[in-house]
Amino acid sequence: MGVKPDAPLTFQDRLVPERARLAGWAALIHGLGVAAPLKAPSAVAEGHIRGSQRTEDGWTIFDKRYWPGDNTTDHLAFALRHEPINLLILKRSFDAIPANELIAFITSAPTGALTRRVWFFYERLTGKTLAIDDARSVTAVEALDPKAYFTSAPHLSRRHRVRDNLLGTGDYCPIIRRTGALEEFLERGLAQKAAETVGRAGGHLVSRAASFLLLADSRASFEIEGERPARNRLERWGRAVLQAGRNPLSLDELNRLHGVLIEDTRFVKSGLRPDGIFLGLHDHDGDPLPEFVGARPEDLTALLGGMIAASERMRKSDLDPVLQAAATAFGFVYVHPYQDGNGRLHRCLIHHVLAERKFTPPGMVFPVSSVMLDRIDDYRETLEGHSGPLMEFIAWKPTRDGNVEVTTDTADLYGYFDCTEEAEFLYGCVARTVERDLPDEIDFLRRQDEAQTRVMEIVDMPDRLAQNLLMFMRQNGGTIPKRRRENEFAALTDDEAKRIEMIYGEVFGGGS
Repeated sequence: MGVKPDAPLTFQDRLVPERARLAGWAALIHGLGVAAPLKAPSAVAEGHIRGSQRTEDGWTIFDKRYWPGDNTTDHLAFALRHEPINLLILKRSFDAIPANELIAFITSAPTGALTRRVWFFYERLTGKTLAIDDARSVTAVEALDPKAYFTSAPHLSRRHRVRDNLLGTGDYCPIIRRTGALEEFLERGLAQKAAETVGRAGGHLVSRAASFLLLADSRASFEIEGERPARNRLERWGRAVLQAGRNPLSLDELNRLHGVLIEDTRFVKSGLRPDGIFLGLHDHDGDPLPEFVGARPEDLTALLGGMIAASERMRKSDLDPVLQAAATAFGFVYVHPYQDGNGRLHRCLIHHVLAERKFTPPGMVFPVSSVMLDRIDDYRETLEGHSGPLMEFIAWKPTRDGNVEVTTDTADLYGYFDCTEEAEFLYGCVARTVERDLPDEIDFLRRQDEAQTRVMEIVDMPDRLAQNLLMFMRQNGGTIPKRRRENEFAALTDDEAKRIEMIYGEVFGGGS
């Protein structure tokens, strides 16, 4: 079986470079009719180009010497050799390529590293077994190149003589590429920095800082969803976040956390949703205009089971905790398994992994949601960068109640994804909390205590009143507001007021 002979002028709404032919993943998508998006397609020029390859308008263009051939398996081999791995396209290509064609390709070079990897990926992703005898005793190869990807502790597949170092399972398997940004984040030793910051502070300061940071994170997590909850809901959810990492991640634990978040279940079903879900608007007739559609209800159990198994595999492999958190939490929010509360549970899963892996100091919560709120455009762009391209490949129809019914299988679409950009975004958020927010909060509380002590050496007043005075001064640029001076602080003499403002300037640097 070969790829389609016609040379398309466009590929997924972009022009194909002049005098070039689709290659690799793009050729498989076009030739096999694979339903999957591809962010960075490849093409091979009809002539020579300067250097072996170049990038142009989102394309990677290879010299004509790289043309793999006209067979489907030629382009499969090209993709695995020269392009970032794409498990979604690979899985759906396997579904479209006749088994006898794959068997012929694999047995043509039974000891070859590439053919054994193709064989391994086929049986791992499809759950099917090809009619091929077990591999001979040859040197085993990695499923993923550890120099190009973050990997798990390898387990040898004796049948294929391939070391399975994937981050996940056949049901759910994220990919995280090694990028300069991620390598730089890992070198910064953020967990150690956080521990040192906490270690330098007294226990009382750390306890107060933890309370403030938890409240800030809880409030921001609701605000991201456009909600301003009552204080009791914030505190209840904050208590749930503090429990993150205490129980092993399981479907029961997810359902428990969902129950903490959604206390009133009169209009929201507890547990996994039995129907479709979308984010977007409705038209004038009440029909949905989705910008995002969650996984089909029938796929939820397998997807979440795969996600939980993948998270456990990453934990046991000692993968960097922030990378594990990204691969788990972002996969969860893309699946969107509950009728409501998915965004907050997604952010709670970040805390779960970081706490379980002891990345965060005991009792401390990094205010990741606060940073996400500050970077809301980047956050939404990260989410939409993955979910948006999937929309073209999800068939749905409106229901009578204004919801959506997904009519195609979504397990592959949500089970296999490149999580590199999500990992970079999350690491940036964690870095800010460790290098700025946490030390700033502890430093502020230390200064606050010093200022309060010095103020109370000038005039006796209750702790709460002294704290309010400093808060009003902070809001007023370091001076006592005139209205406050004339009311609750009218008993202060002019000299006392002047000395208090001088103390504030000395302690806080005259302003913040």
